[in-house]
Amino acid sequence: MRTGVRPFLLALAAVLLAACSRAPLQEQQAYVFGTRVEVIVVGDDPEQGRQAIAAVLREFDRLHRAYHAWQPSELSALNDAIAAGKPYLASPELAGFVREAQALSQQGDHLFDPGIGRLIKLWGFQADEFRAELPPAADIKAWLAGKPSIADIAIDGNTVKSRNRQVALDFGGYLKGVALDRAAGILRDMGIRNALINIGGNVMALGSKQGKKWRVGIQHPRQPGPLATVTLDDGEAIGTSGDYQRFFEVDGQRYPHLLDPRSGYPAAHTQAVTVLIPAGPNAGTLSDASSKPVFIAGPDGWRDMARQMAVGLVLRIDRDGRVFVTEALSRRLEFVGKVPDATVVR
Repeated sequence: MRTGVRPFLLALAAVLLAACSRAPLQEQQAYVFGTRVEVIVVGDDPEQGRQAIAAVLREFDRLHRAYHAWQPSELSALNDAIAAGKPYLASPELAGFVREAQALSQQGDHLFDPGIGRLIKLWGFQADEFRAELPPAADIKAWLAGKPSIADIAIDGNTVKSRNRQVALDFGGYLKGVALDRAAGILRDMGIRNALINIGGNVMALGSKQGKKWRVGIQHPRQPGPLATVTLDDGEAIGTSGDYQRFFEVDGQRYPHLLDPRSGYPAAHTQAVTVLIPAGPNAGTLSDASSKPVFIAGPDGWRDMARQMAVGLVLRIDRDGRVFVTEALSRRLEFVGKVPDATVVR
C-alpha cells in the first residue's frame, strides 16, 4: 500500500532560466492550498516585483485560512451550522463564493460538487497526509442515500442554509482557480504586466516573457517531466486534474482524490484532463472548476461535458494512456519526446 502527493508544476525550469537571461526576474514559492505555489514576475523594477509577489502570497494565505474546510475558518463554521440545521450569516465574499460554485456545479451536472465534503473525509483526502485505506462500503452507501449536494443550499442575501444536513462544503476544487484570478488582479493593480502564476498546476499567464509568449508544460501522468508544452496568451489559464496528484494504492489499484458523486468512489477511467481557458474575468476559476467534471464524465461523456462547460481546448489521457485532444488545442500543443498517437476530436 502506498500514498502519493505529487505537486503538478507546469512552469518548466528551462522556461524560467530563459526568462532570467534578458530581464530581471523575481520568483517566490510557498505552500498554500495544500500544494506548492509560485509567482514569477518579469520587469525592470525588482522591488516592485517583490512587493507585488508578497501581496499575492498574502492574499493566497488569507483565502486559505478563511475558507479551509477542515480547520477552524468561516467555511468550517458554515459547515457546522449546516450540520446543526441552522442558517448562517456569511460574509459577502463567502456568500458570493457559494453562489458561484453552485452555478458552476450545476453547469457540470454536479460532477464537480463542492458539497461532497463528507465523502472526501470518508476517503481521507481532506488531510495533507492520508492512509492507504478503503472506507467501509456501508459508509459510502449511507452517504449516497443522503444525496448531499451544493444544490441543497439556499442563499438569501448573505444568509446561507441547507435543507440537507449531510452537505459539507469543500472548496478544494474551486478556490485555487479563484486565487489565480485574484492574483492577476493584484499584479495588474500594482503595475505588473508580465507574470506567471502557478498554483499546483493551475497556471495563468500575464503578458509575455521578453516579448515572447509564456510556454508551460503539461505533466506526463505516468512519467517525470512534461508530455507536451503549450504557449499561453495574455490572461489565459490552464488547469489539470490528474490521478497522480493525490492518490493511494491498495492491492495494486490506484484510488485518486477525484471522486465521482454518482458512485461515491474515485473515477478510475482517466489519468489526466487538461483544459485551456481563454482570457476573461474568471479564466482562473474556470480552469480549476471545469477540469473536474470533464475528468469524471469519463470516456463516454467527457466531450459532451466539455461542450456543456463551454471549454473548447481539452486534452484527455485515459487509464490506458491513450491521448485524446480537441482540434482547437491540438493546433497549439508541442509534444515532448516521442509523439503519442493522439486522437483528435472535434
